[in-house]
Amino acid sequence: MSISLIARNISIIIFFANMLFAFIIIFLSRKNPGTTWAWVLVLMFIPVLGFFLYLFLGQDVHRIKIFTEKARQDEKKLKKTFPVLSRENTDISFPAAERHKDLVRLHLNNSCSPLTYNNRIEILKDGRQKFDALIKALKQARHHIHMEYYIIRDDNIGREIRDILAAKAREGVEVRLLYDGMGCLGLPKSFVRPLLEAGGQAAVFFPPFLPHVNIRVNYRNHRKITVIDGKTAFMGGLNLGDEYMGRSTKYGYWRDTHLMIEGSAVDFLQLRFITDWEFAARTELPFSKEYFPDKDKAGDKAVQIVSSGPDSKWDAIRQGYFKMIANAEKSVYIQTAYFVPDDSLIQALKTAALSGVDVRIMVPGKRDHPFVHWASTSYLSDLLDSGVKAYIYDYDRFMHVKAVIVDGRIASVGSANFDLRSFIYNFEINAVLYDEESASKLMRHFEDDMKNCIELTRELYEQRSCLVRFKEAVSRLISPLL
Repeated sequence: MSISLIARNISIIIFFANMLFAFIIIFLSRKNPGTTWAWVLVLMFIPVLGFFLYLFLGQDVHRIKIFTEKARQDEKKLKKTFPVLSRENTDISFPAAERHKDLVRLHLNNSCSPLTYNNRIEILKDGRQKFDALIKALKQARHHIHMEYYIIRDDNIGREIRDILAAKAREGVEVRLLYDGMGCLGLPKSFVRPLLEAGGQAAVFFPPFLPHVNIRVNYRNHRKITVIDGKTAFMGGLNLGDEYMGRSTKYGYWRDTHLMIEGSAVDFLQLRFITDWEFAARTELPFSKEYFPDKDKAGDKAVQIVSSGPDSKWDAIRQGYFKMIANAEKSVYIQTAYFVPDDSLIQALKTAALSGVDVRIMVPGKRDHPFVHWASTSYLSDLLDSGVKAYIYDYDRFMHVKAVIVDGRIASVGSANFDLRSFIYNFEINAVLYDEESASKLMRHFEDDMKNCIELTRELYEQRSCLVRFKEAVSRLISPLL
């Protein structure tokens, strides 16, 4: 048999194998046509590589079934732990949230998240503020420290936090550290050894099949949660590492937003940690009053803790963003590291801007994921003609904030970017703040950040080179996969 005939037969086999695989993808992805056709195009144009890309980036039916079961178990635990979650029994008449009853009710229904009232909120705008407050709180822990992160670095700040956890474990404090298998792929096992030897515990969320090899970038735990003694909690966009302190020569100053919360909302961050811990560690934490202590009067801020991801029935954070934008009367300010919205959010933003709402979106100029960066710019350009204002943050710094602020009255802050990966594939958590003081402060931060931005006007956008146009076109085409 000639070489040309063998090559022809192999090509035919590859073609039909890809056709079969494409039909399988269409069957599995019936709920998301954009993603489906993006994958079909990838398979058709790069057949062999496309197959391996799907293994890396595509759906994992087995994992989806596991996460569906996790969602059922999580909801059962939520309702068992907090009888207040009975939807008929939940009070949504708190004065600060009175005008946002529909949003409160939405998150009660799509995230089993009641509105909590007795809260104090401190907004931390960079790594120095976050780590100063976090280290101080960790050192004051008396009963337990629960920590959940997407990325932990084996560097100065990572080891400093690790050593504090180990010291607390030696004092008899319960310490549990949960980290993601992909985000911490390069973290050596030796990193957690001092904590384990001190009596602390550690678990990996969705660990790699082989050491230092994880072929799945979907279904990552992107949450950043710390709960101390059931009374104080931290959440937001900052991971653990020197770069988040602005010590990276690549990224420079790292602009981000983190929250320190005291009060009733801490219970729901605690509950989210516990459900994630039980899934990853395959062990059940018994209900303890020490994990959910009675709260002293912490403050007067109204907060809802909203989770979403493969373990959720609804895309709760995306639905919340849509509702906030649709309800906006004066302004919508969005800061996000990645801007890859779906059609519904694009239309919501255009409609708001055309209705006279001041819509502003800020993204980083410095890119850490090139394809996402080019796709983000392409999506922003679609919004300019409707009156949306787009801002590109300083190229010498990095902006990693995840915040949506509406009318200077409410805000959603947390781990979720304004992109499909955060809405669908990642495990995320946000705090919705029904508090004019906090929302106004976040607006001031946005306006301060504008001093380090250039505005992306239509004229400026049209000046981009042919190469950049090509990169944007390709990135836009595959954006459902990013």
